[in-house]
Amino acid sequence: MRPARNILVFQGGGALGAYQAGTFEALHKHGIEPEWLAGISIGAINSAIIAGNPKNRRVASLRDFWEMVSSGLNYAHVPEDDFGKRLLKDWAVFSGTMIGVPGFFSPRIATPYQLLLNPDFKISYYDTEPLIRTLERLVDFDRVNDGETRLSLGAVNVRSGNFAYFDNKDIRLNARHVAASGALPPGFPPIEIDGEHYWDGGLVSNTPLQYVLAADGSEGDLCIFQVDLFSAKGCMPRDMLEVDSRTKEIRYSSRTRMNTDDFTRKQLVRRAAKRLLEKLPPELQDDQDAKLLRSIGIEYDVTIVHLIHRLAAFDSHAMDAEFSRASVEENWKAGYDDAIFTLQHPKWRGRGRPENGIQIFDLARERAREDVSSTARRSSRRVSDNV
Repeated sequence: MRPARNILVFQGGGALGAYQAGTFEALHKHGIEPEWLAGISIGAINSAIIAGNPKNRRVASLRDFWEMVSSGLNYAHVPEDDFGKRLLKDWAVFSGTMIGVPGFFSPRIATPYQLLLNPDFKISYYDTEPLIRTLERLVDFDRVNDGETRLSLGAVNVRSGNFAYFDNKDIRLNARHVAASGALPPGFPPIEIDGEHYWDGGLVSNTPLQYVLAADGSEGDLCIFQVDLFSAKGCMPRDMLEVDSRTKEIRYSSRTRMNTDDFTRKQLVRRAAKRLLEKLPPELQDDQDAKLLRSIGIEYDVTIVHLIHRLAAFDSHAMDAEFSRASVEENWKAGYDDAIFTLQHPKWRGRGRPENGIQIFDLARERAREDVSSTARRSSRRVSDNV
């Protein structure tokens, strides 16, 4: 097989972003280091931490960030039953709402200065200066801007409503570009950069996959690890809290499958264009239509690996705002286990070159099914034991 560029694509999803940190630890353990990172919101924060550290410090710096943001809710005891876990998670969401998250954001207090002189007070509930200071501590932006690892961060221009990408291939990045990608209203204020204000990129699209797939392939084959924090597929809600949770999953999954299906069709067209050009007689090779086909007919292979966070029965409806230490550790471990399962799977280890230019793996779904079956068997045994 030809060598391929490893690319990590990270969705937004707040506290669920610990899942991405876990997947990266597993990939790092297997010697898979990204040449390109693309992220939105919490995915932008994780991406910047990875790109802004030497390889031997990346996992430790991610651990530093996630331990810090969960340090305010490090409970000594976590209930074992699903109902108790859900109550604890809901309490953690409430606590974070009231007191903020260490190193990330703090609630605004209605002082005379804030009321009269700070315009952000009227359009946001929290101050994200703690995040900017954290990023400046954990991320070496000189390393980021040296360009050894490409970094692309998605945001939305508040005035135009247009999607924007801050890319170290084109501009020099700093902590404010990262914070802009995660400035989700109305909680967080927009971030001003070069006279324009930006909000969280998830308002337009919560995944940068489309941006990455727009690469022309001139630099070689691509191996994309798409790490999603919201699953488009889920269960029928049973109450209003689950309605809220399911709505959030659908909205922020950002049609990842549709993007990959659309790209698959484009790969087929590229192959067809290349074959057609080879059949043209010499006198038509310089025809304008032939030149157009030649511009889209670059042949390169793409491998996409889906790693998707899937909710547990006890997850809070505000799972993306729940920064307790227990949940962070659960999400980190889930990401690590899903990635290890995928990398050790026979289909991954025995993969060949993609047929028709693209192959897609969603192997961790098998692990999720095994977990559901195991839970059902345990529940059945408990029922039979009580009869």
